[in-house]
Amino acid sequence: MTSEFLNVQLAFIGGGNMASAMIKGLIARNLNPQHIHVVEPLQEARARLSQMGVVVHDRANESLKNTSLVVWAVKPQMFRAAAAPCAALTRNVLHLSVAAGIRSESIANWLDTERIVRAMPNTPALVSLGQTGLFARSAVSTQDRSLIEALIATTGQFLWVDEESKLDAVTALSGSGPAYVFYFLEAMIEAGTQLGLSSEQSRQLAIGTFVGASELARASNESPAVLRERVTSKGGTTHAALSVLQEHHLGELFEKAIVAASHRAQQLGEEFGK
Repeated sequence: MTSEFLNVQLAFIGGGNMASAMIKGLIARNLNPQHIHVVEPLQEARARLSQMGVVVHDRANESLKNTSLVVWAVKPQMFRAAAAPCAALTRNVLHLSVAAGIRSESIANWLDTERIVRAMPNTPALVSLGQTGLFARSAVSTQDRSLIEALIATTGQFLWVDEESKLDAVTALSGSGPAYVFYFLEAMIEAGTQLGLSSEQSRQLAIGTFVGASELARASNESPAVLRERVTSKGGTTHAALSVLQEHHLGELFEKAIVAASHRAQQLGEEFGK
């Protein structure tokens, strides 16, 4: 983390899991927790955040004027109401939204500023292995982007998209993606127990296989298709399993599921961005 970033003042509107993941990453990289302000209405959440050493508030106040960056970590349906008391305090501040679906145009209108970056992170950010898609409005400077990158890098990897509509695809692929992995893990663990393994044994094997296969794919220059073919001997056990999946068109169903998630992300923006 650059020395300039270590001196910035940050504010989070909302102190849930994603905000906590970012805050932990920042503190782990030596940002003074007293430079981080969190506006969180729930007392229980404020108590948890206080234990991290950050400054907590139950509502927006004048301290927001002194921040370099405001991170919006609120639920989409709560964004507009949360923005109302902050707009007059943060017109000259860079804003980063991690709220799913809410378009940057709506955010710009609510906050009366064009310095808006939208992010679509995912929950592996909680263990610094997140994937985040980013989109910036035209008023966001190169320096602003660098500040955003320094923040998001504390949670894992990131990429910029050149069209905001592509964030719906990011949402469908990586934003919702951990749930797809957990779904498959559930099925693999259940199958293992049906075949006589204990639940602990099945869990270790299933999760370890996902982690190992993912790392192999990441480290390899070959496509997942080639890696799959190398594991699949005709007439063997893997071929028997994949034949069942292909017979039921699992790949096509999975693609349809991701498209449905993308469409829902678009609907969220239309529904809550008015």
